[in-house]
Amino acid sequence: MEKPAFLITLDTEGDNLWRNRSGHVTTHNVRYLPRFQALCEKYGFKPTWLTNYEMVSDPAYVEFGRDLLMRGQGEIGMHLHAWYSPPEYALTDDEWRYQPYLIEYPKPVLRDKVARMTDLLEQAFQQKMTSHRAGRWAFNEIYAQALIDNGYQVDCSVTPRVSWRNAAGAPQGTGGTDYTHFPDHAYFLDIHDISRAGDSPLLELPMSIQYRYGPFTSQLKKIWNSLRGKQRGPSVNWLRPVGGNLAQMKKVVEQTLGQGNDYVEFMLHSSEFMPDGSPTFKTDADIERLYEDLEGLFSWLQTRTQGMTLTEYAQRQQAMRPRQAATVKG
Repeated sequence: MEKPAFLITLDTEGDNLWRNRSGHVTTHNVRYLPRFQALCEKYGFKPTWLTNYEMVSDPAYVEFGRDLLMRGQGEIGMHLHAWYSPPEYALTDDEWRYQPYLIEYPKPVLRDKVARMTDLLEQAFQQKMTSHRAGRWAFNEIYAQALIDNGYQVDCSVTPRVSWRNAAGAPQGTGGTDYTHFPDHAYFLDIHDISRAGDSPLLELPMSIQYRYGPFTSQLKKIWNSLRGKQRGPSVNWLRPVGGNLAQMKKVVEQTLGQGNDYVEFMLHSSEFMPDGSPTFKTDADIERLYEDLEGLFSWLQTRTQGMTLTEYAQRQQAMRPRQAATVKG
């Protein structure tokens, strides 16, 4: 029996975009990426660098990406922040303040932005783009069709058990996507309803996210928050470092594989490898503690999983589809 896949996904974007509302984006975090790439290679893992507009515009990052592609040590995919990815379109009176979701733009604009980013990435890396994650985790059926039309094979925007409805985008919008009841396993999505499995060629790989508490405690917390007037979703743990959470990450892995999944999906932002590149890891000491957790996680996973890029996993699933269909039919 094959080992489950360990999928490492990096939202590869400018420096500390959490606090940046100015429109002036820097990409100093490029200098810090080789250390993480080397760590992945040490343990035989292959990261997928889901790349944003400002990063593909940075020659140093393009050189970094071309090198890992040439050596077969990872993948470059697409990540798209709609409010400043070309072509320009003013959905609000201050795009950087509101940071609208791509799914809030008119359909032709959405499709143009997907096509333009795909073209920029393919020109820079001389390779077909096949993997993707939406900016701010916002995804819908129109977006999925645009990915299919541009030749993408796999998306990883779904965050099961998590709703982004209370995370505002454009003032006239309704917030982000509610993934509360989406699948938590790999599925070829239904192009008419991305929360269901279907027969499209686009594989969805939901993030590895688990409830922090059991059903009884979660229900009590929901009631308590409601009494306090707090509209909060259930508490969850992600397979991502937040500082000192190695035990939590291991638990997410064990829960996810215990449910029968044949992959676990890790994520982090490229700027989190740089001191003060994020709200989470602000100092050199924070970065060293991050790497202690990463070493602990990767060494623990090395014998339990096998490293794959998103597209490698998707192609394996695609190859199994005729066999699965025949089994069902029989």
